[in-house]
Amino acid sequence: MISRTESEASFILVNEQTKPYESYAHDWSAAGTGGKLYVHGRHFVDGYGRVCNLRGVNLSGNCKTPVNHDHDSFPANHADVTFVGRPFPLEDAPDHFARLRRWGLTFIRFLITWEAVEHTAPGVYDMEYLDYVRQLLSMMPQYGLVCFVALHQDVWSRYTGGSGAPAWTLEAVGFDLHGLEEPGAAWLKGVKGGGHTEDERGLWPCGYQKLAAATMATCFWAGDKFAPKLKVKAPDGRELSVQQFLQESFLNMWEVIAKTLGDLEAVIGFEVMNEPHRGYIELQSMHAFDYNTDLHLGHVPTAFQSFMLGAGHPTSVGYWTRSFPLPTRRTSKRVINTAGLKAWRDDGPTQGKCLWELHGVWGWDQKKNEGVVLRENYFKRDPDTGKEIDWYTDFFYPFVNKWAARVRAASSPDKIVLCEPIPNEFCPKSWTADRRPPNMVFAPHWYDLNALFLKAFGDFSVNVQGLSRGMFPLKAFYWGQKGARENFTLQIRNIVEHGYRSLGETPVIIGECGIPMDMNKKEAFETDRWDWQLKMMDAMMTALERALIGFTLWNYNPDNDDHTGDDWNGENFSWFSQKRALPSSWLDHKQTSPTLDNGGRILRAVVRPYPAKTAGIPLRFEYEINTGDFTYEWVVPETGATASVPAPGSSPSEPSVYNPPRTGMPALKTNKTQIFLPWQLAQGRKVVVQGLRQDDRWTYDEARQTLTIITSDNAPGAVHRVTVSVDPLPKPVFVVNDFWDDFQGHVLVAGAIFSIIVAFFISWLFS
Repeated sequence: MISRTESEASFILVNEQTKPYESYAHDWSAAGTGGKLYVHGRHFVDGYGRVCNLRGVNLSGNCKTPVNHDHDSFPANHADVTFVGRPFPLEDAPDHFARLRRWGLTFIRFLITWEAVEHTAPGVYDMEYLDYVRQLLSMMPQYGLVCFVALHQDVWSRYTGGSGAPAWTLEAVGFDLHGLEEPGAAWLKGVKGGGHTEDERGLWPCGYQKLAAATMATCFWAGDKFAPKLKVKAPDGRELSVQQFLQESFLNMWEVIAKTLGDLEAVIGFEVMNEPHRGYIELQSMHAFDYNTDLHLGHVPTAFQSFMLGAGHPTSVGYWTRSFPLPTRRTSKRVINTAGLKAWRDDGPTQGKCLWELHGVWGWDQKKNEGVVLRENYFKRDPDTGKEIDWYTDFFYPFVNKWAARVRAASSPDKIVLCEPIPNEFCPKSWTADRRPPNMVFAPHWYDLNALFLKAFGDFSVNVQGLSRGMFPLKAFYWGQKGARENFTLQIRNIVEHGYRSLGETPVIIGECGIPMDMNKKEAFETDRWDWQLKMMDAMMTALERALIGFTLWNYNPDNDDHTGDDWNGENFSWFSQKRALPSSWLDHKQTSPTLDNGGRILRAVVRPYPAKTAGIPLRFEYEINTGDFTYEWVVPETGATASVPAPGSSPSEPSVYNPPRTGMPALKTNKTQIFLPWQLAQGRKVVVQGLRQDDRWTYDEARQTLTIITSDNAPGAVHRVTVSVDPLPKPVFVVNDFWDDFQGHVLVAGAIFSIIVAFFISWLFS
């Protein structure tokens, strides 16, 4: 379907060969954006001055593990792994990129790991892998895709139960890769194919508090402060502190990445590190972790207990199980490491001794045959001065600035850099302009922690974010789909607005957000009914849309299947599976081809209309999945003033999602607003646009899934509001219920009974 005139259906741009290029709403290539995307205030802006709403996917969850990962032999042969072919072979790329373009998900968080680049030894880079990545990313602009390259890690490394750093980083500190499990220094079953049974489900995040990952993070960020005795030889023979060795290796690796990929059209930026963690830094007690911030599940040794276990001493450790109303409780104590194995290598730099015992943090009383803490505040205060430590200001901010300078010097000075805080923490107020690199984007993550913890979703949802910060419990409970939308909206808005308050007018991208496909005891795999997954994804997408921010969904993983999920720690987040897709030879790469949809799940909730390129500042967007209609409102900005000027009625100290600054934007070079309107929604239906002024025009190009609004009044301050619907309406996918809808009858009956009882007692009292 092409509405009105074909010439109005999309921008007609001109490339270097002066051939016409027909763009579309979700095309982020240089040709589709009039040059390139850049950051201005809280927005991404294209070459025409339009505000761009970027949405896409994490590509991909399978990048955490090498293609030759073997569950049975792990962690053997760690120097010989290869990630060539992650996330998919080059010959398969056109299928996947065409599919993502059809779904309007053209902004990519492209995942790599330190291990993928430098797995053999320090300073030895896998150029075959980087050449593969370069070829893959070079193909993206043909499909309108751009990306930022994100260095992924969880719990430091695969060898500590997560993903990220190469094995030699642990060996450099003195750990025995084959001796971490028995002493409880790491939980590795999840990277050996486990994590699917009830007793293993959701255990992997506890690895952040375990000896190996916590020690590595502490040495990386603050080894000079907390582990000054540990020296490591660099490849050139220099003897370095452990912090210098790890950070220098990390920065050198990043420089190689930036030099190899930084000149590509598709690469608009880099992200320093996924979900950083402070390790032991700022630890308040050697005898307990913070229940409100650190997951307690399974065996949870305290820092002190971890030290003793790693040194080969059998130790009694608390065992935590799921409970209600608190998420977990300690139900028993068990002695672990009964064999007395050590996590430290005798031929390592600590000569088999615990690193923290070496630094006098604790010791072993030979007479009493027990351990004793010697420096309770060691990680809380500067060991030399006694000054209280702050991980962000003392270690994280300086390192991020150093990293940004290195990658920009190796690529281009205007490259966008993305950073995020520790998971589940709001943006710190201390992240002032002088402590962060220019052209930075705030990229936190959000998940519904209650649904992830339970792997379940229903009518009852909980605001864990609020509860952990002291919210009155009854205010944190929600009912029905309306309640879930409101719950998620509040949580995501809190994250975004805390970012604006701390950073000022800085773009916010939710770098990870997703839902488990195997929720509710995997019943959808048996019934092929994905009702609850649809509801949860819709609630999350609605919240993201209301916040007027971009995001990259977790995750698009071609290797996902119903049995193993994403094949990492029992996770199953991918709403696409190659095993459910059609063969490549059957696919048509046009945006109108439904052959690309096979293999996708819950696409009604994922593939949605959105304002991609707005000739103005977005004010409000609301989409209803059951009717297919949406309302969009935007305002024409003023130019000339600074972007930090608040909107009328707002306060500079209280920036709002719904009331953005309306001044200080670049001059608009077009009056065309382009909206991604999916073929799946519009095909075979009449598109109806209401709310236009008399001289406004609109066109819909079905082949490019692009609705273009051409406004006539473009004076500063002019507000435009359109409502778009389709006729006939799509089939509803679920009922948008709330507490009153579901329990109105019960409430009325209970009220009537109560009134009768009260009336009876009153009449009895006065009779």
